Amino acid sequence: MPKVVYIGSGDAAHVVEATVGESVMSAAVRSGVPGIVGECGGQLSCATCHVWVKDEFRGRVGGPSELEADLLDLGVSDFTDASRLGCQITITEELDELVVEPRPEAWH
Repeated sequence: MPKVVYIGSGDAAHVVEATVGESVMSAAVRSGVPGIVGECGGQLSCATCHVWVKDEFRGRVGGPSELEADLLDLGVSDFTDASRLGCQITITEELDELVVEPRPEAWH
C-alpha cells in the first residue's frame, strides 16, 4: 500500500497507508490526521483539505485544475505554487511516500 506523510505543526509526521485510487483528503480523514477536515466530502467546494505538496512530489502530483485553482485562490489565504486540495490528489503507486503539509490555519 502506498503511504502518505502528512507534516503537521512542529514537524510532527503522520504516516498513513492509503489505497490506490483514494484521495489524499479521504486517507487523512479516515485516519484522523489533524488539519484536514474535508467538509464538502471531496466535492471541490470548501478548501478545508488544502495542502502544500513538497517540492520533490509536485511534478508527479501535477498542478491544480482551473476550478481547483480558483477555489484555492478564493478560499485560502496562503495559496502558493505548492497548493493543492487533498480531495483532488488521487493516490497511485508512483506517489508512495508522498509528503504534504496540511494548511488549516489558512482557511478564510
